This record gives sequence, structure tokens and C-alpha cells, in this order.
Amino acid sequence: MTDTLIEIRDLKFAYGERVVLDGIHLDIPRGKVTAILGASGCGKTTLLRLIGGQARPAAGHVRLDGRVVHELNNTELYRLRREIGRMFQESGLFTDLSVYENLAFPLREHTDLPEDMIRDLVLMKLHAVGLRGAHGLMPGELSGGMARRVALARAIVLDPLLAVYDEPFSGLDPISLNVIANLIRRLNDALQTTSIVVTYDVSESLKIADYAYFIDGGKVVAGGPVAEIQASRDPFVDQFIHALPQGPVAFRYPARRPLPADFALA
Repeated sequence: MTDTLIEIRDLKFAYGERVVLDGIHLDIPRGKVTAILGASGCGKTTLLRLIGGQARPAAGHVRLDGRVVHELNNTELYRLRREIGRMFQESGLFTDLSVYENLAFPLREHTDLPEDMIRDLVLMKLHAVGLRGAHGLMPGELSGGMARRVALARAIVLDPLLAVYDEPFSGLDPISLNVIANLIRRLNDALQTTSIVVTYDVSESLKIADYAYFIDGGKVVAGGPVAEIQASRDPFVDQFIHALPQGPVAFRYPARRPLPADFALA
């Protein structure tokens, strides 16, 4: 067993003519929390789709626990995905199922466990995120922070090899944000899993991550242990960490051709 769970080499992907990832190269260490950072639209979620096999790269590869993801057949890919827990943007809870049933669903789908054991596992995971007493509530009855915690519990209900958190902090108040961040860190260590946190919230993610990578222009522009990132003098890192308006990250989208003379804004 190597210290690297995910190896990404020369990974390229485009939507039509728009290049999203242009030769991404990075490693995700086993048993650690790794933050993938960058501005909105830089390709962070696309990278997650390539890791999970929802998309195929134009070039390069993602190797997860020794398996090249895009080379797997349907059966092998399905088996791989059972080892990945994911917390979606906006939580992604099943709106017609209770909190309990949301967590029980993957256990019933992917295991042959008896209902009494499923009950114990669901309540244990809800207890871990402080919501054991909310098991009978419907998603519509939850606050934003509670919904994120339920989504987090569902992501780790199968004790996955890899837990992926896609923008887990967006739209949360400071208290809920801090709770979710600390839960990600604590559960990663308690379950001895590997976690990827994809976000643009630099300050919060650097508090809990062991490693961080910054993506811009389809490439990794900086990366390494968090202590090194925080001490970095790299202009991109400095701009992103301190939220500076001026720097390598462009605010305006480039215009490829001049506007016609008769163009008028509505």
C-alpha cells in the first residue's frame, strides 16, 4: 500500500472548445485531508467528476488506489464508486425521504445488512454529527447547517475509502461553517479515511487541511503541505489567501473579439 491514494497525471478535459483542465498533475495522500482551491468555474467540480468516473479525460489519467478510473468497465466502476462517499453542493438530500431514510438508502442499496444493523449504523452516524434526535425530520424541516450535517453523515455512512466534499461551506453562517469544517476533520481522523474538500473558502479549508492545491487556468499553480502554502510568497496564493482584487486571478472574462458597432446593452 502506497502513501498516495489518488495519482493524477497530465489530466486534460474540455467542454467543446472550452478547455477546463489543461494538464493537471497532483497527488492526494492517503489518510489526509486535501483541499482543492480555486475561483468559481476553474474546474474543481469537473476534477471530482473525473475522479468518480462521471467523465472521461481527453488525455492523462486518474489512478485511484491503483486503478486507472477511465479504463474500468461498468462493473469495476460501480465497485469503485461504492468506496467513495460524496457530499454534494446544496446537500443533495432526497426531499421525499426522512433524515433516517436518507442515510439508510445507501446501506440498503449497497449492502445486505439486516435492518437492525442498518438502524444502529444510521443512528451512530447521525450521533457523530450531532443530529441523532433529528432522524425523523424531513429535509424541508432542516436548517441549512443541519442539512449539510445530514449530507455529511450520509457521505460517510458506508465508511468510505475516499470522502469527497463539494463546496461544503457555501451559504452557511459562521457557526454552521465552523461546525461542518471541524466535523470533516474529526471524522476523517476517526474513520481513517481520505478526504478531498473542493471549495473557494480558503481560510476555513486551510484550518482543517493537511495539503492544498490551487487551480487556475486549467493548471495547478501552487500546491503542497498547508504550512508551506501559508508561508508562500507566490502571487497567486497571496492574492487568493488575502482576497486581493489585484493579482494573477483575472476578474474580467476576456473578450475574444470586438463588439459590433451597433451593439447596445439592454
